[in-house]
Amino acid sequence: MNELTKAEEQVMQYAWKLEKAFLKDIVEQFPEPKPAYTTISTVVRVLVRKEFLKFETYGKIRQYSPSVSKDTYFKRHMKEVIGNFFNGSPSKFALFFANNEDLNLTELEKMKSMLESKISTLKAKNE
Repeated sequence: MNELTKAEEQVMQYAWKLEKAFLKDIVEQFPEPKPAYTTISTVVRVLVRKEFLKFETYGKIRQYSPSVSKDTYFKRHMKEVIGNFFNGSPSKFALFFANNEDLNLTELEKMKSMLESKISTLKAKNE
């Protein structure tokens, strides 16, 4: 899977949000001042070439939809971050995140609860 530029990622965020969209629908998502229609069209064509977007043709217009889910892209992107900055260790990433973010007790307790739930699920699977 290819890396996305910032412009491509922004278009993909709108494509993931809309699920199916014509080019004009994607353009409408951008805040003012909107990039040129042709600029967004070029980015969309690149995303099709990179196989992040697919399309259905209706006469002369195309309706675009993501061919890569947001979750799939995010997981791959996070694996790269963890690999590049934390020697492939998710626990080092979690510790870095917990130590360097302004997390309050409620947020930390919620994270703890989520981790305990995941541990219970994995233990049940292995029994």
